[in-house]
Amino acid sequence: MAQVTVNIDGKAYRMACEEGQEDHLVDLAARFDSYISNLRGQFGEIGDLRLTVMAGIMIMDELHDLQTLVDANAAELEDLRAKAGSADSARAAHDDEMAAVLENLAGRLSSLSAKVSGVDK
Repeated sequence: MAQVTVNIDGKAYRMACEEGQEDHLVDLAARFDSYISNLRGQFGEIGDLRLTVMAGIMIMDELHDLQTLVDANAAELEDLRAKAGSADSARAAHDDEMAAVLENLAGRLSSLSAKVSGVDK
């Protein structure tokens, strides 16, 4: 287990994380610190606990908005996949129809060619 020190609201916190995740943890802490700093700039000294709760609620609100967007995109993707499946089926049916028409046409052309050549079928 790796350990890193992160700074949030001017305080250092030693934290453990999986090997290779150190930079990610530092980045997450820096992002959280920016929420705290922004709130402290707006509201001044309102208490660490209240500030932390407000930052957490802001993050959860953003997470909710992102989850709503992900859910909408997933539904749209499912709809597009269904439409693609229908289009594939329609194209296959159309291809079969065209093959039958071309086969019929080839037979008729062969018959006409035989008549023109004087060979009666």
